[in-house]
Amino acid sequence: MRTGNSPFEYEWISDWAEIPHPESAQVGWAHHGMAVTDSGEVLGIHPAESLALVFDQDGTLVNSFEIPVREAHQLALATLDGKQSLWIADPGRKNLKSNGSYEPTGGEWGGQVVRVSLNGDVEMRIGVPTHSAYGSQEFAPTSVSVFESVRGGNDDIWVTDGYGASLIHRFDSSGKFLQSISGEEGEAGRFDCPHGIWIDYRKEDPELYVADRTNRRVQVYDLQGRFKRTFGTGQLTSPSAFAIDGDHMIVAELRARLAVFDIDDQFVTFIGENEAIARVERNSPEDVPGWPNGLDSSGNVVRSTVLEEGKFNSPHGIAADADGNIYSGEWLVGGRYTKLAKVRV
Repeated sequence: MRTGNSPFEYEWISDWAEIPHPESAQVGWAHHGMAVTDSGEVLGIHPAESLALVFDQDGTLVNSFEIPVREAHQLALATLDGKQSLWIADPGRKNLKSNGSYEPTGGEWGGQVVRVSLNGDVEMRIGVPTHSAYGSQEFAPTSVSVFESVRGGNDDIWVTDGYGASLIHRFDSSGKFLQSISGEEGEAGRFDCPHGIWIDYRKEDPELYVADRTNRRVQVYDLQGRFKRTFGTGQLTSPSAFAIDGDHMIVAELRARLAVFDIDDQFVTFIGENEAIARVERNSPEDVPGWPNGLDSSGNVVRSTVLEEGKFNSPHGIAADADGNIYSGEWLVGGRYTKLAKVRV
């Protein structure tokens, strides 16, 4: 079936990806990112296991490799010395089933960002920044982006601590801590769950986009950490991740839709809008009981039984390929991999 409106109309391809180890995948609480390599392969993460998955664009599994993380929350690709590597933001905990319920379970590494080769070899690890906030708070990174030298940058690494201190940290290419920003640098105000981060190369001067999720907006900075502007207030409810299609930016809204903005940050349209599945009332702070999952007769968390084709449930990680096709991974028990194949006019 189709979703969206021209020129942002798509064929909705459900259960697109060939997920290995289906028994564990069915009960794992997926909470991951997506990425598309320079060669067009699509990267995702197993719903239950610390396993990176590599698909072709038809969803066939072509490779997989173990990764040293508790949860591969968001993914980013970056090229260094002619080789593309995978960056992973790991908040250090994952919802796992224990005694019949899903509870956050910590990992041996704690919060970290990790760079691995596309075969899984560990190339760099960044742990807790030297910032006073971490005397009393956890470092729980949710997203990472690299200002690539192959695109005119300096290979600085930007990390959002969305689930910890709600700060964003900048490191140089060797992992040395350089600075932090809090949102208080500009008129918009302090970040609250800066969930996603993206370096945008659409204009002559690249910019840093921050999905300031709980504040329901996007904040934009330059690559020195100076505030520039904010947008999305009144349109966005839960911005979580970014992808680019030509001159347009696609923003994943966790509460059940994608939002499209043009190069001037002007809202264009929603894709797969389904806000009613997540909110008791429109613009209410109260979630539907059990969402993003369902509840059985005893009140236990189970996979949702009301997932619909053409409508999102909880899009968490997205990526777009060179043809504008979108790949989505959703946040729920069992995961949900969907391809939105762009309809050409």
